[in-house]
Amino acid sequence: MTKQVQDAYIVSATRLPIGKSGRGFYKNTRPDEMLVKVMQAVMAAAPGIDPAAIEDAIIGCSFPEGEQGMNIARVASVLAGFGPTVGGVTVNRYCASGITAIQMAADRIRVGEADVMFAGGVESMSMIPMGGNKPSLSPLIFERDENIGIAYGMGLTAEKVAAQWKISREAQDEFSVESHRRAVAAMAAGHFDAEMTPFDVIERTPNLTDGTVNTKTRTVKLDEGARPDTSLEGLAKLKPVFAAKGSVTAGNSSQTSDGSGGLLIVSEAALKRYNLTPLARFVSFAVRGVPPEIMGIGPIAAIPVALKAAGITAADLDWIELNEAFAAQSLAVLNDLDSKGIVLDRAKVNPNGGAIALGHPLGATGAIRAASVIHGLRRTGGKYGMVTMCVGAGQGAAGIFERL
Repeated sequence: MTKQVQDAYIVSATRLPIGKSGRGFYKNTRPDEMLVKVMQAVMAAAPGIDPAAIEDAIIGCSFPEGEQGMNIARVASVLAGFGPTVGGVTVNRYCASGITAIQMAADRIRVGEADVMFAGGVESMSMIPMGGNKPSLSPLIFERDENIGIAYGMGLTAEKVAAQWKISREAQDEFSVESHRRAVAAMAAGHFDAEMTPFDVIERTPNLTDGTVNTKTRTVKLDEGARPDTSLEGLAKLKPVFAAKGSVTAGNSSQTSDGSGGLLIVSEAALKRYNLTPLARFVSFAVRGVPPEIMGIGPIAAIPVALKAAGITAADLDWIELNEAFAAQSLAVLNDLDSKGIVLDRAKVNPNGGAIALGHPLGATGAIRAASVIHGLRRTGGKYGMVTMCVGAGQGAAGIFERL
């Protein structure tokens, strides 16, 4: 078991609907505005606690520059009304930035250094493109063959995973159709309601006649990417986009997206002091490195370590959010773990769909999916849930939660 002096409890967790990057409902919404909304919603769900009690706000972001630069964690905490005494730090572990922020916040509490922490993630892929505004790779990367994978695009790593783990195009497309089917069904059943905070998107257009600006507000309440018309026939028509003779397409890859999520994490002393009801306990976390050129298999290395630290087995997991960066890597992870006797029940893996249907706002995804796990466990009565994902440049991360 992980050594600690006290437990860390989640008392509030929420997320915004996920929008399509570049053309979706957040295309003109700043990421700090999304994060401020999440911070305020998290605090509203934990009445009785003064935001000034928060010691630090730790926020994950994969490309913390431009509109989401300037230490967005600190900027947003001030704009959210947390007050000048609350710290803020932005962390980057690419796709695992959000879950890493949760781990760091929980660890501050578990070792007795803090009683109240905010953790979350934010990403606007509409405003900050993949790789950032000015990608610049070190020439040292290309001096040794084993390092060149650091420079590979994510799609090419997925192609290498598909080839090495023998994941067919048909299997990838079938996995993708199921992701959309589950997401659409979950929306229809209202399964996202508890974890979701609606967001008012303000659209501004100039009136060239009188020089004024017209504003229009619409409230978004559900993720934008799920498509009820997704079919095997439709996906089969798509061409590979990363390798001429490959199998990875836009249809069996995660969607580039915008979004934000957050959690309030406290100690037992804070539970009593502020009369709070815990939703879940943070149980364990693990991160492991893998070869960069097959970065998608990262969860294979991280999941067993997280399970061991939690003192449970894969069979004890009731809800698993396995981030669908690509269908190829998700299937490779599941099949490889099967061969090692670590069987993840497919019915419990992304039961409400995954990133192929719902979207993947990079640094926000870990926090978003943590909210999904926590509220999903509460709705279904499950006990243990896990958030896991592969990470660019060759890593895997996994965090485990226990419903209370």
